[in-house]
Amino acid sequence: MNTADLGLPVDVPSTALFTDQYELTMLQAALKAGTAERRSVFEVFTRRLPEGRRYGVVAGTGRVLDAVENFRFDADVLGFLRERQIVDEATLDWLAGYRFTGDVLGYPEGEVYFPGSPIMRVEGSFAECVLLETVILSILNHDSAIAAAASRMSSAAGSRPLIEMGARRTHELSAVAAARAAYVGGFTTTSDLAAGFRYGIPTVGTSAHAFTLLHDTERDAFRAQVDALGRGTTLLVDTYDVAEAVRTAVEVAGPELGAVRIDSGDLLLVAHRVRQQLDELGATDTKIVVTSDLDEYAIASLAAAPVDAYGVGTQLVTGSGHPTASMVYKLVARAESDDPRAPLVPVAKKSSGGKTSIGGRKWAARRLDEDGIAEAEVVGTGAVPAELAGRQLQVELVKGGEVLAREPLDVVRDRHIAARAGLPLSATQLSRGEPVLPTEYVQVPSGN
Repeated sequence: MNTADLGLPVDVPSTALFTDQYELTMLQAALKAGTAERRSVFEVFTRRLPEGRRYGVVAGTGRVLDAVENFRFDADVLGFLRERQIVDEATLDWLAGYRFTGDVLGYPEGEVYFPGSPIMRVEGSFAECVLLETVILSILNHDSAIAAAASRMSSAAGSRPLIEMGARRTHELSAVAAARAAYVGGFTTTSDLAAGFRYGIPTVGTSAHAFTLLHDTERDAFRAQVDALGRGTTLLVDTYDVAEAVRTAVEVAGPELGAVRIDSGDLLLVAHRVRQQLDELGATDTKIVVTSDLDEYAIASLAAAPVDAYGVGTQLVTGSGHPTASMVYKLVARAESDDPRAPLVPVAKKSSGGKTSIGGRKWAARRLDEDGIAEAEVVGTGAVPAELAGRQLQVELVKGGEVLAREPLDVVRDRHIAARAGLPLSATQLSRGEPVLPTEYVQVPSGN
């Protein structure tokens, strides 16, 4: 069974109002002007990575595909638009039959990207494409930001597993999306049951400090947990005195105790002391899990500590200081007329302040060095050079309105691990620096 097909109360029957009003008013004006059906090409890209980041991570693509399929103006939505007089009756009539019938190409989910990378390309009539701007950007910007933070954390953690536990630090719907994006970026489990149900992500969790405080003694709390969950459970040992709690935990559960969790204090020092104590008590196989406002830098600082797993919350679901990927959705080409055979002409915004864009429908390829390591992100218009034809990054996601590229999350997660491994070693450094790959633009003459 694919749990993603079951749906949840957190899902909505229509994504049509996950948009900005000006998209509908542009539609109305274009319908009136007779330009709404012009064939158009929109692209999603970012002009820059967050300061200090070396690469970005494409995440949320699967959710975008769901959103496009569910972009429907049902009677309730149309009634709202009519009551508020957002658009006129002719536009409402057009919206009532809205179905996206165009094409979407893009970097496969889990792939890495750089400034200027055409992460997603949406083609169809202006009318059907322009309406999707906000919902596509809201998903990709959020999920890619979380996945990028998760990727940095998983790189810092090495082979040690990471637990996503940030649901209480963000919006309840964002929490589900964040857990999904974290899994794409390299996390192994989540504490959020909605994410487990919706996306099949493995879930974990045992107890909080409240459970210890509920009981008359810490020993009573540990005994109750072990009786209910077994000796392989994880006991939280920093409610009172850590050393005493570790001693009690092993006495209650025996050397078969699964793990202890430390949620406060000098984690580096405490982890070493707890490991020594566990070994002295014969619990040599008992793992140590650390939590407490971790980010990639804190995780890296614990690389030499006897830690077996990390739990991350706030810093993960807020993108570790960068909660958006700053992606934009821009019209880059449009037909000269409504004629389906009319050629496409490049269009681009030209303004000061670093908000210019490059016109034309673009392809992207990654050039490798002689060792098979990526050395440049090549973005171009026109024909793809023969030497890059086998290195193209974009894949078909939607064709003629039909979704083609739904994938299991494990496939996406493995893709990201492979993509990150194919970058220069400096990509995983946490020190600030420029994007690890330069973006090169080429223009090859070709008819549209």
